Amino acid sequence: MQRLRSVLYMPGANERALEKAKQIPADALILDLEDAVAPAAKTEARERVCAAAASGDYGNRILTIRINSSDTEWHQQDLQAAAQAGPDAIVVPKVSTVEQVHAVQQVLDTTDGAAHTRIWAMLETPRAVLHAEEIASCSERLTVLVMGTNDLAKELHAEPSEARSPLLASLSMCVLAARATGRMIVDGVFNDVRDPEGFEAECAQGHKLGFDGKTLIHPGQVDICNRVFSPSAEDIEHARRVIEAFDEAERSGAGVATVDGRLIENLHVESARRILTLAEPGA
Repeated sequence: MQRLRSVLYMPGANERALEKAKQIPADALILDLEDAVAPAAKTEARERVCAAAASGDYGNRILTIRINSSDTEWHQQDLQAAAQAGPDAIVVPKVSTVEQVHAVQQVLDTTDGAAHTRIWAMLETPRAVLHAEEIASCSERLTVLVMGTNDLAKELHAEPSEARSPLLASLSMCVLAARATGRMIVDGVFNDVRDPEGFEAECAQGHKLGFDGKTLIHPGQVDICNRVFSPSAEDIEHARRVIEAFDEAERSGAGVATVDGRLIENLHVESARRILTLAEPGA
């Protein structure tokens, strides 16, 4: 099973950062051509990022490129170059319509070497949230939804909040869309790299909401994120007990299984098996 616990943005204009990324234990990297790159550096960053994506130097990490949005002058060149580089996915910012996804898909479909490249759609606007299921299901190439919570908060005119209460409805709607369409979904970034406790709390909140992982802006956030979005030793032990109790009930014809006094049904077994799969090395 693919894991996207930690998805780290790396600035495409920073050659040192791209080199350092080869050693960072994030599940996925987003080599960024958008927010992290100044306008004057866009062309050079595009060349550097595409060369990095085509190098094969990043091991088993999922390697993606975030291009500039479709309303910018850099979008088309970014898309063409990224498709030719053949990363695992192209991250498309500010997706609000199906047509935006189809335009990216058309380029990928007609580019040699891009057959394996997927689309990750960023949901950053009220329109995107309201149409999340439609966007998620519009292309087989689209496999991951990425929350852009900073832009979404701005568009909502939302006030900052530790518990992200103004965003909870939007976050839950997008998780619903991901689960309804069989897509993965990762939470937005936490902005204060000097607040590891706050970051861990937001990771825990995202995990409880149902996200598969979280996007990150600093390598120092990776270890906490991987831990929070991985099954704990207690989770693994309980999952094994659930499966063993259910299997024993079936073998004995008891018809009913319980663990710690609680009735076990098929849905609990499915959840337990998912936990054990996620706990496997390299999952």
